[in-house]
Amino acid sequence: MKTKLLFIHTLSPLHAGTGQGVGVIDQPISREKATNIPYLPGSSIKGVLRDACSELTCNVDAIFGPDTENAAAYAGSVNFSDARLLMLPVRSLSGIFAWVTCPFILQRFKRDLQDIAFSSNPPGGVPDVKPNCCLVCKEASVLYISGGSKKVVLEDMKLSGSASDDLIPWSTWLSKKIFTDDAYWQEFFKDRLCLVPDDVFSFLLEIGTEITARIRIDDDTKTVVQGALWYEESLPAETILSSLVVASNIKATP
Repeated sequence: MKTKLLFIHTLSPLHAGTGQGVGVIDQPISREKATNIPYLPGSSIKGVLRDACSELTCNVDAIFGPDTENAAAYAGSVNFSDARLLMLPVRSLSGIFAWVTCPFILQRFKRDLQDIAFSSNPPGGVPDVKPNCCLVCKEASVLYISGGSKKVVLEDMKLSGSASDDLIPWSTWLSKKIFTDDAYWQEFFKDRLCLVPDDVFSFLLEIGTEITARIRIDDDTKTVVQGALWYEESLPAETILSSLVVASNIKATP
């Protein structure tokens, strides 16, 4: 059995929904019950990859499992854990946006890697961050607002910024893993990595997702169907999630 680390970087808004909501948002995204942190179900990842591999010469059923009509015949040889949120892109007054995370997210990510004995774990511990503050990687961070003050404004929140030597190993390790062989995006990531307190991150999870109004058009009249208006929630573009891929020997008989 082999386990690999999978990063998912959204290049457009991503809606991994629950089907129906009970609040103002008709189609919210999937969130963990206890933490309210968004996630991407492993079954969704598996389904997308299975569809992408359908035209290849490999035995898709043996790898991903049989179709629904023959689901009890044998198990697939590859499984995906739910993709957990690692970095949330948040609008910044300076630097366009910041890749924001918090100590809880990094601690949980590190625990997952330790549980599977990952060969290349992030170096060092997770830095502490004080209330109403945030940590960045560089003294002259692009996230600092102009005027010489080390202030970072995320959405409508003003935080006191501070460069952290303990965050640099994380930024270096993550940038190389996420943006492999792309020096530009590796530096872009390091410039915008921002660590905030857990409670601040929880607040950003509520206001940092995208809410889009959708309508359905009648095929015959080409007008809006009566009552066919709903609000859909999505993870914003540039969101980064992490998942584990577990592969075992093929169980299907030839």
